[in-house]
Amino acid sequence: MNTVTKWPSEREVLLELEGVKKYFPIRGGVLKRVQGNVKAVESVSLKLYKGESLGVVGESGCGKSTLGRTILGLEELTEGKISFNEEEIQDLKRKEKKKFVKEMQMIFQDPYASLNPRQRVGHALDEVFKMHTNMPAQERKDAVVDLLREVGLKAEHYDRYPHEFSGGQRQRIGIARAIALNPQFIICDEAVSALDVSVQAQVLKLLKNLQEKYNLSYLFISHDLGVVRYFCDRVLVMYLGNTVEMADVSKIFSHPLHPYTRALLSAIPRPKMNTKRERIRLVGDMPNPANPPSGCVFHTRCPMAQDICKVEKPAFIEQEKDHFAACHFAGEEL
Repeated sequence: MNTVTKWPSEREVLLELEGVKKYFPIRGGVLKRVQGNVKAVESVSLKLYKGESLGVVGESGCGKSTLGRTILGLEELTEGKISFNEEEIQDLKRKEKKKFVKEMQMIFQDPYASLNPRQRVGHALDEVFKMHTNMPAQERKDAVVDLLREVGLKAEHYDRYPHEFSGGQRQRIGIARAIALNPQFIICDEAVSALDVSVQAQVLKLLKNLQEKYNLSYLFISHDLGVVRYFCDRVLVMYLGNTVEMADVSKIFSHPLHPYTRALLSAIPRPKMNTKRERIRLVGDMPNPANPPSGCVFHTRCPMAQDICKVEKPAFIEQEKDHFAACHFAGEEL
């Protein structure tokens, strides 16, 4: 089981995960009995601080989005603890969890899919206030108009339908919905991956401005390492549901310790054609999460793998100051 990450005590912890697991049962046979589990998230432990942006990166299927959905309770936790503002929330009943809805929100990858195409945007945002506040109708409408302006839209957009907006504008609507109740914590699940590069920059700038204004904390899930480098303070690297490395963004990009992180970074395109860099190519595909490898889950594709990697799972420990990695040979030359 991964050890709980320790960071400087002067920073105020907003969210803490301890040994979080999420398994999806595999059922078969006439009686649909459980025959195994897809281990989507395996013993993740971390701390997220107030006002911080923590990036979560890894290949498709590594468990990034499942981790985010499990934190919010959209997926039922299999095992572990989730604490928000020092209060454990994993075992709370539905009514007890309601107060956390205002504090924890999510921005989805596809803004169009998260909006009702038959509902005007103003009415969709109005529902947020109608469900969670006692504001009168006119006050709610004024609040929605203020929200639209906050995210760079106009008052006349209130009566438009989702199909009348561009992709970037629809994502701004998703951001408006996420900040409507003044949350402390927002999960951005590939929030800019479906947007053009120029629009990505605008949306990322908006998210940063909102963070500074409202002291928001972000869990920023992305496969784009360039975006993560620009936007995040720290980075968590996941592989096959496991955390393999975590550190400040500058350390991850300048001095990665885990061979998987090095492989990811080596795949980032560089604009200068004469810039030389050795590409680390991983052999084979990611293993089946229903039947993960013994020992280190990365050993089947790792260029540094030795016999110990096949039988002993490395602990997720502090290899250098504030730099954590799960590897028997962390930092050694490939």
